[in-house]
Order: sequence, then structure tokens, then C-alpha cells
Amino acid sequence: MKHKMLTAVALVATLGTAAVGSALATPGSGITAALLARGTLESDHTGHHGHHWWAKRQKPVRIALRRPSDVAVQQVTVAPGGSTGWHSHPGPAIVIVKSGALTLYDEDDPRCKGTTYAAGKVFVDEGYGHGHIGRNEGTTSAELYVTFLDMPVGAEPRIDVPSPGNCPF
Repeated sequence: MKHKMLTAVALVATLGTAAVGSALATPGSGITAALLARGTLESDHTGHHGHHWWAKRQKPVRIALRRPSDVAVQQVTVAPGGSTGWHSHPGPAIVIVKSGALTLYDEDDPRCKGTTYAAGKVFVDEGYGHGHIGRNEGTTSAELYVTFLDMPVGAEPRIDVPSPGNCPF
């Protein structure tokens, strides 16, 4: 009987935690995303045919990995008035704004002053748990191409996080 009671308590606690996690999440709206490519970069990778990635007189491009990790490229469209919801990424993300504009708000900005990136601009999200939200505050769709780096193999590129409470949305 004691075992059944502990099992029931554990089940209720697990379901309660899941419900609270869902309630705290801030899902996106007006978003479509298509995964264009995904692959695994081995931690001992040094470039094509064992050479470092550089041309003469240029500095090498190096990626420090603690483990094999996935790299993914995604096309994301945010409709006018749409939002990504508060989220983070398991590693850095490089974002190219192809068309439209996206305003990015960071969880650590107490004034909630967004930065707008228009077509042709690129920004890097630091990832590793840093929360942010992207909003299309314009009148046309924003089309983004996002390259996610240093994701654990098989992990999702997006991690929902609760609203930090610094913005009215």
C-alpha cells in the first residue's frame, strides 16, 4: 500500500511539474519554420582533408567543441504581428534577415528596449540558455535563415523559457 501511495504522489508531482512548465512557456504565434539541413560535426573535425579552414594570410576559423554536436539550418517566417515566444537555444545561432524586419528583445534588458534587424542584417544569438523573444512589428512577413551551432546530437534547436517579466508582452 505504501508503494502505491508513493507512486501516486510521484505521478501527481510529475504531472504538476509538466503543467507548470507548460503554463510558464510562451509559445510563438504566426511562425512557420522549415528545417533545410542538419548534420553532425565531430569534435575532432579539422576541416576538409585534415586541413584547418583558412586561406593564405587569413586567420583560421575554429570551432571549439566539447563533444560531437549538430549544426542545423532553418528557414523561419514570422507573419506581421507574429512572435517567436520567449525561448533560448542550446548553442549559438546566426540569423540572417532575408526580408522584412525582426525586433529582438533580451531577457536581461530591464527596459525592454528591442533591437530591430532589417533585411540584409545579421545577428548572433549567444544561446546556452540566454532567453529572448523575436517580434515582427512590421506590416510584411519577416523571412529569416538561422544556423544553429553546437547543439547536442539530436536536440531541438529551440528551448522554451518563461517570460522574464521585463516586457509587457
